[in-house]
Amino acid sequence: MSLFDADDEVESVLFVHREISVYRVPPMESMDGYKAAEWGLENPLWKGRIRVIEKESSGVVILLEDGQTGAPFARAPYSDQSTVQPVLDSSRYFVLRVQDPNTGSKAYIGIGFTDRAESFDFNVALQDYIKRKNAPAKLEEAATTSTAPKVDYSLKEGQTFRINIPGKKTSGTSSPAPAQSSASTSSGGPIPLLPPPPGGLRK
Repeated sequence: MSLFDADDEVESVLFVHREISVYRVPPMESMDGYKAAEWGLENPLWKGRIRVIEKESSGVVILLEDGQTGAPFARAPYSDQSTVQPVLDSSRYFVLRVQDPNTGSKAYIGIGFTDRAESFDFNVALQDYIKRKNAPAKLEEAATTSTAPKVDYSLKEGQTFRINIPGKKTSGTSSPAPAQSSASTSSGGPIPLLPPPPGGLRK
């Protein structure tokens, strides 16, 4: 095999952890999300290694493999953040959408880390990939905004503008009539002020 074989694509490892636990995920009972406490955490379905790898042609895929032999157990192409969903009751467990590479059928399984630091690093690796993936589109949007034609609001030679100030008359010297007090009746007499409510009196 040649060193420059076109079929031999470089693979980048974004994250690896030697042991995670896999669980069956029951149907979601609430639209709020999944809860790891409902999975039967004392009886995992499988244990093994997790790797997050990236290829330029196919993007990122999450691989669950046997820790000793490397035999594949499941894989999850990471297309967007819906591929990995956090649960409501723990930061160490996630719901993973796996996909059969032959049939394309999909299923949801639960994965769990023993250490919060490892689950944090796993989540950060995926978030960093999403940022890099979306960076070209954001740069293109910023470039489009910066090259948009600017509107010239400056006054041309000989142009003037007028500012109308509310309440100020443009002609005449008469002063406006004083406004009547709002505390008056239709007959012109003053309205008696009501005493404050009992709760407002100091004891």
